[in-house]
Amino acid sequence: MDIPRPDQARKKRRRRILYSVAGLGALVVITIGLSRLKPAAPLVENTWPDTVKRATSENPMLLNVRGNGTLVPEEILWIPTLSAGRVERILILPGAAVKADTVLVELSNPEVEQVAFDAEWQLKASEAELANLRVQLETARLNQQSILATAQANYSSAKLDFEVNDELSKVGLVPGLTLKQSKAKAEELAKLLEIEQQRLKISADAAKAQLAVQEAKVSQLRAQLQLRRHQVESLKIRAGIDGVLQKLGDAAATSMLQEGQQLAPGANVARVANPAKLKAEIKVAETQAKDITFDQKAYVDTRNGVIPGHVVRIDPSAQNGTRSVDITLDGPLPKGAVPDLSVEGTIELERLDDVMYVGRPVQGQPESTVGIFKVVNGGKEAVRVPVKLGRSAVSTIVVLDGLQVGDQVILSDMSQYDAYARVRLR
Repeated sequence: MDIPRPDQARKKRRRRILYSVAGLGALVVITIGLSRLKPAAPLVENTWPDTVKRATSENPMLLNVRGNGTLVPEEILWIPTLSAGRVERILILPGAAVKADTVLVELSNPEVEQVAFDAEWQLKASEAELANLRVQLETARLNQQSILATAQANYSSAKLDFEVNDELSKVGLVPGLTLKQSKAKAEELAKLLEIEQQRLKISADAAKAQLAVQEAKVSQLRAQLQLRRHQVESLKIRAGIDGVLQKLGDAAATSMLQEGQQLAPGANVARVANPAKLKAEIKVAETQAKDITFDQKAYVDTRNGVIPGHVVRIDPSAQNGTRSVDITLDGPLPKGAVPDLSVEGTIELERLDDVMYVGRPVQGQPESTVGIFKVVNGGKEAVRVPVKLGRSAVSTIVVLDGLQVGDQVILSDMSQYDAYARVRLR
């Protein structure tokens, strides 16, 4: 038969209690230990590292800015109409090479042609009046010269009679009364001769004045006729410069000029550009354009070659956060360089020496302090360090404090590791 043993039951119960307390204590210790452990450093792959360098006079740091844009012709000519007209014929289509005197479009305007015809006949009538006036004035001049010649002859005859009578009166052959009469007649004819001489002079001056008035009228009508003929000739729209016809129609028009279309005075008919001389027009961020000045060196990448150039124009105002900068190309154009070709321009602002610099981090802004991961432990790890940055270029930035020459840093985007002070590298 079984014999009850109460002491054994108490021992078993005591052991269970002790085991439970020990297990609970171990769990508390483990929990506290785990809570005090630091999180494991995450593993980062495919980082983009760079080494801090020091610029020297032989190898300076280049401060530059970059912008995208297009190639545009330096010589562009919009050709407007001088008079209203109807498009009769389109002789040249966009894309064709043209000379300065190439006729692109022919317009018609009967009113302009009629005005030119009337101006031509008005000029001819005025020229006929001028010719008739010359004949009349020449006739009047000859008549006056004839009268003057008669007066001269009468005076000479009277003077001779007076001289003869004067000699004869001295020897008593001519009475004194006859001498006085011949003298009075000579003096009278002398005055008449003087009057006729003055009249001839005045008539010559009057003739010049009348001719001047009529000649001025003829000149005015001739100028008007030239203007009218120019208006008629301007109905033939010419290229104006050697180049390529880029567009037919106004700049705002969505469709090309059509035959039969009516144009108002001053309307743009065509645009001609010289494709042999292009410049780059690039857009630079307004915050980066403040240091751009004239004649700074620049380089234009056409995707088929890099062309050196220099800055020639800076837009004084900003649009949509950018400013336009024109770069004149100093080198030959590569093959395929045409107007409106997309290009990338880099402008060299300054050369810095005796400064530390590194590749520009993804989140590194100029004149700021940022946290950058510095490579340590032989490239196995990287720790976050505060770095003070200075002026920046397109791909590099000045290091003012926080790093030393030779330090390696990670430039790629590490924003997802902002919660970690250390990462592991692979």
